[in-house]
Amino acid sequence: MFNWGTVSRYRRRLFYNFFFLFLAFAFAIGIFQYQREKTYRVEQLENTLNTHVNMVNDYVMSHGIVAIGKYDQVNDLINIFPQKDLRITIVNKDGVVYFDSSVEDYGEMGNHANRPEIQEALIKKYGKSIRLSSTTGMEYYYYAINFGNYIVRSALPYDIQVENYLKADMFFIYVILLLFVVFGVLLIYLSDNFGKSLSALQMFAKHAATGKSLDIQTEFPKNELGYIGEQIVEVYNRLQKTKKALSAEREKLFRHLQISHEGIAVFTKDKKQLLANNHFIQYLNTMADEPAIRPNRFFELDEFHAINKFINENLEIKHQALDDLASDVLTVHKSGKYFVIQAIVFKDRSFEISINDVTKLEKGKKLKQQMTSNIAHELKTPVSSILGYLETILQSEMDKDKMRFFLERSHFQTQRLAALIQDISLLNKIEEASDLFSTEKLNVKETIDLVAEDLGMNISEKNISLSIDVSEKLKIKGNKSIFYSIWRNLVENSVNYAGDNITITIKNYHEDELFLYFSYSDNGSGVPEKHFARIFERFYRVDSGRARTNGGTGLGLAIVKNGVLFHKGEISIKQPVDGGVEFVFSIAKEV
Repeated sequence: MFNWGTVSRYRRRLFYNFFFLFLAFAFAIGIFQYQREKTYRVEQLENTLNTHVNMVNDYVMSHGIVAIGKYDQVNDLINIFPQKDLRITIVNKDGVVYFDSSVEDYGEMGNHANRPEIQEALIKKYGKSIRLSSTTGMEYYYYAINFGNYIVRSALPYDIQVENYLKADMFFIYVILLLFVVFGVLLIYLSDNFGKSLSALQMFAKHAATGKSLDIQTEFPKNELGYIGEQIVEVYNRLQKTKKALSAEREKLFRHLQISHEGIAVFTKDKKQLLANNHFIQYLNTMADEPAIRPNRFFELDEFHAINKFINENLEIKHQALDDLASDVLTVHKSGKYFVIQAIVFKDRSFEISINDVTKLEKGKKLKQQMTSNIAHELKTPVSSILGYLETILQSEMDKDKMRFFLERSHFQTQRLAALIQDISLLNKIEEASDLFSTEKLNVKETIDLVAEDLGMNISEKNISLSIDVSEKLKIKGNKSIFYSIWRNLVENSVNYAGDNITITIKNYHEDELFLYFSYSDNGSGVPEKHFARIFERFYRVDSGRARTNGGTGLGLAIVKNGVLFHKGEISIKQPVDGGVEFVFSIAKEV
């Protein structure tokens, strides 16, 4: 909505600007016209006097008055002139008066050589002046012409009548004043409309600076400037709609890249990151020997030297555009997996790096077959042990201590069997009925602390140090039970198999709009790299004998992986340079 005070201010300013401009113009025209009119009237008077002088000269010449010296004959001519108060004087070059129509005894008149009009006529042939006559005591308008042997001068008394005649006609002044009033009325109307238009354009500019739109239906008056303003706003609103549509498409593209199974990162020609999805970060950390690296470290790692060399060579082309898209491909075998890395350099020398996991995974049917076989095998051992212990108790007579021993062993195997069934049930539910799990806001640090508290006795017994670098404000929206299981199984895995006197390090090393990135590592006995490709399989054990002794079900890391997948993330295992084992994984901020 417009501020009409602003409109009024613009209107006043516009009105005053045009008003004073027109006033100055009218004043200049008035002065010019006044001077022109005055000059015209003076010329008219002088033409009249000039005509009389020339008539007198013609009369003198035609009647030979100079030769006979009878200048009184000129009175015969003067008597027929309509101006009865016209004064004619004839003076020779020396200033001697030959004749004066207004003085009877003109022979007694003083020398006129010093009269201004006479002096000017002697120099310029004609002269004029307005002065008081010393002979008659009257003020005259004199006009004199030099005819060679004598000077003829005519004069009219400079009275009110002549003075008024010489004044400019004021009619044109009144016309200008009338036009000025009409112009003022029109100016008020125009300044009102233009003021509204200018104010509307100013408000539009303010809205445009903040990205807001302007309602063109009510804001602009119906004039030329208003029409132009409407067109400007319409074009602007179209651009805004186009910009929003492009932003929406850009957001869709970014979201598509985030959920794509391909790792993708886009960089400027200065190698500044524009986009890196979670798969890119995950694959990069799986391949890199260094722990928990960010996407921009790609250009510093020896593993990617060949692809970086290609990128640098194309970025050095500064003075010409690339004729076509340049691309190169690199295959990397790391951590039991095969990755294909492709770099594409665009014409503006921005570039894209994509990473694809091309490891040949077992087909679903074979996995199910192995799972069925593994379940049967895993169930057989505790069930056989329980049956053996119970048959021994039933078929033999034994003391209470021995019976208690067999019952305790049966209880242990029963617990192991229950844990196995519970883990299998959890895995199946995550894989086949994940939509049944409820989600809620979870504090990451509190969940990790809860795991540390629940396993505190086991951690203390093995003198394990726990280092947690996770903000207390870090939160996700996920399933409480599954998220807890991820951290519990990772910690239990280290407690059971990594050895004593080790350090467990948990770090949140990166965060973007959609994902949190974690590194979990211990500096224990580690896992040989040959097991990396199968470490997350159900019932797969690096050392099957040791695992069963510790009561493990062989499903811990499978639960971890499926828990991460449930939270729309990815997990990989790698071997740190300093030994031990490291898991790098991502967790979506909201499932």
